[in-house]
Amino acid sequence: MIQFTEVSLQRGTQFLLENADLTIFEGQKVGLIGANGAGKSSLFAMIKGELHADTGDVILPGQRRIAFMAQEVEETQRSALDYCLDGDDRLRHIEENIAAAQAAGDDHAHANWLGEYENAHGYTAQSRGETLLQGLGFKMSDMQRPVADFSGGWRIRLNLAKALMCPSDVLLLDEPTNHLDLDAVMWLENWLRQYPGTLLLISHDRDFLDGICSHIVHLYQKQLVLYKGNYSDYERQRAEHLAQQQANYEKQQEKRAHLQQYVERFRYKADKAKQAQSRLKMLEKMEIIGPAHIDSQFQFSIPVAEKTSQLLVNLSQADLGYLSDSGVKSIQLANTNFALRDGQRIGLLGPNGAGKSTLIKSIVDEIKVLAGDRICGENLKIGYFSQHQLSALDLEASPLLHIQRLSPKVLESDIRRYLGGFGFIGDDALRAVKGFSGGEKARLALSLISWTKPNLLVLDEPTNHLDIEMRQALTEALQEFPGAILLVSHDRHLLNSTVDEFYLVADHQIQAFDGDLSAYHAWLQARQANATQSEKSEQLDSKIDRKEERRKAAEWREKLRPLRKQIEKFEKAVQKAQDHLDQISTAMSDSTLYEAEHKYKLQSLLSDEAKWKKAQAESEEAWFEAQETLEEAEAQLAESQ
Repeated sequence: MIQFTEVSLQRGTQFLLENADLTIFEGQKVGLIGANGAGKSSLFAMIKGELHADTGDVILPGQRRIAFMAQEVEETQRSALDYCLDGDDRLRHIEENIAAAQAAGDDHAHANWLGEYENAHGYTAQSRGETLLQGLGFKMSDMQRPVADFSGGWRIRLNLAKALMCPSDVLLLDEPTNHLDLDAVMWLENWLRQYPGTLLLISHDRDFLDGICSHIVHLYQKQLVLYKGNYSDYERQRAEHLAQQQANYEKQQEKRAHLQQYVERFRYKADKAKQAQSRLKMLEKMEIIGPAHIDSQFQFSIPVAEKTSQLLVNLSQADLGYLSDSGVKSIQLANTNFALRDGQRIGLLGPNGAGKSTLIKSIVDEIKVLAGDRICGENLKIGYFSQHQLSALDLEASPLLHIQRLSPKVLESDIRRYLGGFGFIGDDALRAVKGFSGGEKARLALSLISWTKPNLLVLDEPTNHLDIEMRQALTEALQEFPGAILLVSHDRHLLNSTVDEFYLVADHQIQAFDGDLSAYHAWLQARQANATQSEKSEQLDSKIDRKEERRKAAEWREKLRPLRKQIEKFEKAVQKAQDHLDQISTAMSDSTLYEAEHKYKLQSLLSDEAKWKKAQAESEEAWFEAQETLEEAEAQLAESQ
């Protein structure tokens, strides 16, 4: 049992918790939700003993083994498999003692530790570690690769595997799906359902919470409010309370009437039928979840272009992939035929590395087709979201300035009202982007896309870093968007609520997928089972040439070395600029500097400050681009293995 009794926790002048009570019983699977900054991670830190309450008590039974997912990315030359197995520190301790007993020639101690090794399931540890890593998207060829070879997102997956490898009574997971694709999310959900201990999970993925949790704890108004059931149960219970507020209830009814009017008007028109069906889905959801989100700070719509074309983008007999600096083609999807028409709403499915991002980048013309044709409609206007768009934001500019650059003649008051729907209220609309969190940058990028009035939305993992309320607002905005949508997401609720059809990208081709996400999960499990069986057969049929494998791995690392050095150079440049800016800031804090006789020194400092700010911004941008190039190169190399 984990018990919080009259716990108060203060950060600065603000209370995160105030006389809060909570009891979590053994074996419960608890989802922890609340606004960003409400104190979810601080609650985890108190359970781990890293943070102490200002008043009250946090009580855990003795001898409870706590496992948690580290957020920092470790730099090490240990292999991916060894790093995962390090999560079982008890097993590593036993292995050290076995080696020590052997070295000392102590047969009695050796036999004793071998018994301990068997009790700790040591003989199955390697296969269990491989299963964890494969479930999280790693290939067998990745098992012996050094951790340092993987990009940041893949190292976070290794941290997750390490936490799952640790035998534990209590498991703490903070946003475990943030760096996972849909396949890995489905696998992790199944694994956590079978976890026998007490699970505390912070997540903004409602379907993930629905599939796992027996209870929900809402951090709300400095209290820990416990709800029995999964996330949907929480929404229903909270909705019942909020629906009693008559004014808000009437507001919801007006929205329902507007949607119903649209459905009645267009449901029998062929060219609008799918959009009408999308609104029917929304009406079905609203009856349950609408009132639970009426107090959300996010409320926006995505306007569509005034003119559109029936055919927006068409790829005809196109080879999609990448062209190296030396002119060598790396084709991921050959002879591709794929078209997007006005009003279509398509979700892309497929294993990691199969080519979903390559298809999207070819659609938006971020990379050129290697052969064949890319034909665009006359009035095509694309709104494209990817993680790369976040790095393209001007770090020195505010949300208000970003919009003003797009539309200089629009009144500031109108822009601020618009940005308020995306959560940039009051002074938040005037803050520089460099101080933004990942979620704030994602909201700004979405607001910029919406402002341009596209007729085709191409969204590559738009919910990364977004909290539940913003995800819900985005879902509703996409449901009402009358244009075309192409979506890649690991958020199943977003996919189920906003797209009408799925396409599968696998085995170097793209084709319509006749089924829903449950059917895709079944397809994926069958595919993984076949791949595992095939791998075992190959291992029985032939011996793997380990020396050749090591040579190829070294050659792989050598190819990526220049990129890594370039990234390191940009990191040093950013730090150098920051050091100079810190020195300038210290110098400018001298009050005598602002006297008349020192005006030339002040001007010099201001000039230096502008120069180093510019250098820092340029180095950060170069770092983002080099990091993305590295991840793309790793994906291409992994695909070729």
